[in-house]
Amino acid sequence: MDQGLLIVLSGPSGTGKGTVCKVLMEKRSDIALSISCTTRKPRVDEKEGVHYFFISEQEFNALIEKEAFFEYANVYDNYYGTPKSFVRSKLSEGKDVLLEIDVQGALNAKKAFPDGVYIFLVPPSIEELECRIRSRGTEKEEQIQKRLSKASGEMKLVDEYDYIIVNDRVDKVVKSIENIIEAEKLKVSRNRENFEYLRSDDQA
Repeated sequence: MDQGLLIVLSGPSGTGKGTVCKVLMEKRSDIALSISCTTRKPRVDEKEGVHYFFISEQEFNALIEKEAFFEYANVYDNYYGTPKSFVRSKLSEGKDVLLEIDVQGALNAKKAFPDGVYIFLVPPSIEELECRIRSRGTEKEEQIQKRLSKASGEMKLVDEYDYIIVNDRVDKVVKSIENIIEAEKLKVSRNRENFEYLRSDDQA
């Protein structure tokens, strides 16, 4: 069975990663969404085991000691981590796995899994990003400014990714991601071993 594709969707806070992932998952039953662990408190619309596994910092540190995370990062004084066992088991089953994480986490994931597909999601403008963050109504002014400052720095890391998509319309973004997945699966580097007649004499 072929190895599944790891698709990492990343970008600054407020770019709409969660919304894009939700719509993509509604369209594609063949993709497994990786659920991360976090030490932050759940937002009003978030559910345990659906959006995140909400655990204490003590529990999170225990999992770090066990090397149970595929990647983990500290973001705005809270920890986020991707359970290693889930990702590996799904990929080995030939299932594609979608990972929605922040920029720091994505760069850590790339070190551990360079064969993944890394997609950078950005807003149409910084002004639009600020509007989206404020519309949440969940953060104080100091936190908003901290997020905007961090986002400006994260945008400079775009060269670390394979693809960049502007989130101006969710359905358009989802279609672009689907096109990327299709193109990646047709790459020679991912298919040469499946076609014996394409192998060189040295590989045969």
